[in-house]
Amino acid sequence: MRIHLAAGAIVSAAGFILSLSRMEWCILILVIAGMLALETVNTAIEKTVDLVTEEYKPLAGMAKDLAAGAVLLFACAAVIIGMIIFIPKL
Repeated sequence: MRIHLAAGAIVSAAGFILSLSRMEWCILILVIAGMLALETVNTAIEKTVDLVTEEYKPLAGMAKDLAAGAVLLFACAAVIIGMIIFIPKL
């Protein structure tokens, strides 16, 4: 979560410096908020799995891996969206 917060702050600063349009800001805010929300859901899933079982269970591990995979997938999409917004401005 700290990494995503730091990345969001850096991207927001870059947005101010490069004078993003309203539409670009809307997209950027949605992506940042979506990333933070998904990271929160991932943490909730991991904590719930930890609460339910202390021993190793393959399905519990799979639930954690899938939640983390969802975060990774959204992070990759966020990077692509960031490149689409920022590269033309550089």
